[in-house]
Amino acid sequence: MSDPSEPLAVALFSEIFTADQLARNRLSKVLPKGMELSHFSVLNHLARLKGEKTPAQLAQSFHLTRGAMTNTLAKLEWAGHIHVRPDWDDARRKLVSISPAGMRAREAAIAAISPVISDVVDEIGIDRVRQSLPVLRELREKLAESSDPSDP
Repeated sequence: MSDPSEPLAVALFSEIFTADQLARNRLSKVLPKGMELSHFSVLNHLARLKGEKTPAQLAQSFHLTRGAMTNTLAKLEWAGHIHVRPDWDDARRKLVSISPAGMRAREAAIAAISPVISDVVDEIGIDRVRQSLPVLRELREKLAESSDPSDP
């Protein structure tokens, strides 16, 4: 006998995946030239932290493999958007921070994507968006509890 909640779960995740794909596509088109959504995400994270993180910590925060994060960080470093330095306490580790150029790139990205995001929120309605946030947060937290980026 099938679980009666299965169609609901499939419909929920189908909507989430489709919304994610559409949002990424729309935002990628308006980001400043050469910036990818992954770059913006890392810059935004580092700007909010106002500190340094190791590449491993960043990979864990984004639920990515270290290799995937290393690739993104290399592109950001090449563009001058981040600083990568040795950890003076542990020479095997590196520490990453956002550079002034990275802060400017982040601000340019926010200026580019804000109208797109605001338009969608306005069309849906601020109250309805606000009501959906607790459910989406709880869903994210539940998924994060069992997430391991190294799993195939």
